[in-house]
Amino acid sequence: MKRLVLVGAGHAHAQVLLDWTQAPLPGVELVLVSPHALAPYSGMVPGWLSGAYSFDDMAVDFRRLCSGAGARWVPDELDALEAPRQRVRLCSGETLDWDVLSLNVGSTLNPPAAHPARATRMLSMRPLADLRIQYDTLLAQWMDHDASLPFTVTAVGGGAAGFESLLAVLARLRALRPDCTVHGGLVTRGPTLLPGLASAARRAALQALKRAGVTLQLGTAWCDAIARRSDLVLWATGAEAHAWQRDPVRRGTLAVSDPGFIRVDAQLRSVSHSNVFAVGDCADWLSPLPKAGVYAVRMGPVLTNNLRAALGHGTEQRYRAQHRFLALLSTADGRAIASRGRLGGQGRWASLWKDHIDRAFVKRFAVMPRQPGTATPQPLPPSSHSGDSS
Repeated sequence: MKRLVLVGAGHAHAQVLLDWTQAPLPGVELVLVSPHALAPYSGMVPGWLSGAYSFDDMAVDFRRLCSGAGARWVPDELDALEAPRQRVRLCSGETLDWDVLSLNVGSTLNPPAAHPARATRMLSMRPLADLRIQYDTLLAQWMDHDASLPFTVTAVGGGAAGFESLLAVLARLRALRPDCTVHGGLVTRGPTLLPGLASAARRAALQALKRAGVTLQLGTAWCDAIARRSDLVLWATGAEAHAWQRDPVRRGTLAVSDPGFIRVDAQLRSVSHSNVFAVGDCADWLSPLPKAGVYAVRMGPVLTNNLRAALGHGTEQRYRAQHRFLALLSTADGRAIASRGRLGGQGRWASLWKDHIDRAFVKRFAVMPRQPGTATPQPLPPSSHSGDSS
């Protein structure tokens, strides 16, 4: 019996599990390691922040996916990798051996610590699993906010995450407490907002910020002065590798790029270990790609194929990144911005289009048939999966 271990409940691993429900490999034990059964779809996070979606609306149920695929779910996280021994150490202290390993753990952010003498709250936009608890707490406290005190929300980061999250949070706070004055600001080191989008889309984004009363500061670094005038900071800067990836001891001999992302080849395989694969934000391809969910989604089918090939079934495929793709950004006012190549526009039509695409994506994984004769897998302690996989 061979063991395929998937670490992380990312978009690509959702596709692997979905494909496994249709065509499981005999003689292969499939294991998913993820601390949470529900994983939010990144494209719907702005809608959840604004209140348009519940958390369940945008979450992929990996427990159910595992049930349909006949896989085992281990509720834990990776702490260190021992690639030569084909073993991962989990945060619980347990170990898990593998024949083929796939990493789809996303990325993280490391915002500066809030000053203890100030009431500024720091809300990091990654990892998404942690954002839910922090945001629910914020909203509960917001209901008790003194209406005589103006409230300032500042987003740090000029990419899609900073732009969308700021507009979404402003809309939510204002809707919950229309008696409160809420100011908005966006700060970015870059010279432009939303670099890489069509000019028309960037103009539409500037209009959306103006409608929401947001003050935009381009070419501006985060500093203590900005912190002092902010009650809530949405930290949405560039993606960072997890601590274990940046630590030479914890990652071992696994090859990484300078920022700590796992270096992979055109087959999504580690350049240093042929039986380790990595996709999505945690990986750096031959030519580094933007850290965007659209790439992880497109990597999913290729990853499925190549994991099967690594287990002795079929031949490998090359992943070819798309040079242009459709970007749809929510403005939390019933509209959205669309951008592809040099084309851009905004309107309610774009919001309806985005909603249709996002809901359809999550729905693909919502109802999973169980394999005949396969018991529903329960969360098992990691120790039950440790040991030799032969």
